[in-house]
Order: sequence, then C-alpha cells, then structure tokens
Amino acid sequence: MMSFEMNDRKKIGLGLTGFGVFFSFLGIIFFFDKGLLAMGNILFFSGVTLTIGLQSSLQFFMKRSNFKGTISFGIGFFLVIIGWPILGMIVETYGFIVLFSGFWPTLAVFLQKMPIFGWVFQQPFIRSVILVCHLLYLKS
Repeated sequence: MMSFEMNDRKKIGLGLTGFGVFFSFLGIIFFFDKGLLAMGNILFFSGVTLTIGLQSSLQFFMKRSNFKGTISFGIGFFLVIIGWPILGMIVETYGFIVLFSGFWPTLAVFLQKMPIFGWVFQQPFIRSVILVCHLLYLKS
C-alpha cells in the first residue's frame, strides 16, 4: 500500500512544482521570456521528481504509453533553452497533455466540487466537453 504521508522532501517538491508553474506563467506573460520559461521547467521537473520520488518518476516518464509525451516535453524544453520559446512551449504543452492525460478526469471532478468555480464546470456544455475528452482518452 502506498504511503501518502507528507514528509519534508514532498513538501519541498510541492513547493518547487508550484514555483515551476509560477515561473512558467510569468515567462508566458512576459512575452515568452526564455529565462523564466527555462527556470519554470527546471523547477517543475525537479519538484515532480522530489514529490513522487526518483524511482516513480523514472517509471512514469519511461512508461511506454507516456514515451511520446516525454519526448515531446524534452524537445520542447530543448527548444526553449536554445532560444525558440514559442515553438518550445507549443511542443511542451502537447507533451504535458499527453503525459498527464490520465489525470484529467480526476482534475475535472475536483474542479466540479470547488465552491466558487464548481458551478461553471457543472454547466452542460462544459460537462459534455469533459466527457468527450475523457472518451477520447479511453479510446487511445
């Protein structure tokens, strides 16, 4: 059985992941600043690795079904580093969606139960979009 205790390593990992998302957001807001985007990518990846552990990270990123997303995310990161931030972020976004596509249904349920924004995600149009995305994921 998996342990969900919150030790210091996981707290630091969650903090790094949050800062990674924040720096990536700032990089996009500041017209695809490659320094902020690169820093966000490094912090996000190291945060995920610290949160779930090195062994689990390697298993997740090297799983055969996630290989296309891992390669896309890596190529996108490389494109950001060499100075093509817009193309790099497009490729990274595709890789991120492919890598974490198994978590979208869980995220949808979480968003529907939020007190303030939940009513938006419970509207028929939004629910149908979520259902179609879930069915497309199950088909692939």
